[in-house]
Amino acid sequence: MTSAVPRQLSSELRGFREVQRLAYDCAEAVAAQLGPGVTEREAARMQREWLRRRGVRDWFHLPFAWFGDRTAFAGFRVPLQFFPTERRLEAGMPFILDMAPVHRGFTADIGYSGCLGPNPLHDRLMADLAEHRELVLREVRERRPLRGIYEDVDRLMVRQGYANRHRAYPFGVIAHKVGRVRERRWSPHVFGFGTQALKGLASDALRGHREGWSPLWSPHRFSDHPPRPGLWAVEPHLGFRGTGAKFEELLVVTDSRDPEESAFWLDDDLPHVRRTQEERAA
Repeated sequence: MTSAVPRQLSSELRGFREVQRLAYDCAEAVAAQLGPGVTEREAARMQREWLRRRGVRDWFHLPFAWFGDRTAFAGFRVPLQFFPTERRLEAGMPFILDMAPVHRGFTADIGYSGCLGPNPLHDRLMADLAEHRELVLREVRERRPLRGIYEDVDRLMVRQGYANRHRAYPFGVIAHKVGRVRERRWSPHVFGFGTQALKGLASDALRGHREGWSPLWSPHRFSDHPPRPGLWAVEPHLGFRGTGAKFEELLVVTDSRDPEESAFWLDDDLPHVRRTQEERAA
């Protein structure tokens, strides 16, 4: 799953990789502190405080935390249901930590799935997510339309016996573009999203509308175009009854004619990737 020779990244991509690693370090640190009785709101606050102590002052979106059947977005109908609640963590319960910090002008958006103690169903979901990571990369390199890749992810989920839970996100997106954000001493947020990052996404949406592409990767007609060069935060989200699991990480898309350089995951040293490598090596 990793290249034999480490890919040499530009200074720009190294900046994105550093903030993505910072976010995953936060997720692992917070996950290690979770225990019975911790609420989603407390877990979200732990993420904010950990990152702020390390210099994060802006966000693409503020941290989220989902516990139990909320990891599968059970009953979610309106956007407000995504925000952290007083749901308390219990033994054997799955959880998802999701955060999108901006640091030194670079953006990351990550999702970390875990479980408080043994849970064979959650283990199976995590193992099956690896095939989605491989499918997405393969088909982006083939320059299939984003809408078509989304449909292939759907079909794979059906074969695996799961429900598509990223369809519950606004516009049903499986991914969205991210980019540089101008640093400010203080940046407000609206409904949990940083205004600077939203301006960048809106600018991409306007430009894309004129040029025939979208910064949102969805099942809708506006995503029926080849992958657009840039960085995409990709998050396939599996659900089975009351259990959900996902990963979210940055995919780099370029205009290179070399298939391996035309698209690649920004970092192959991430918790869910290491987990897959260890399972396959066992």
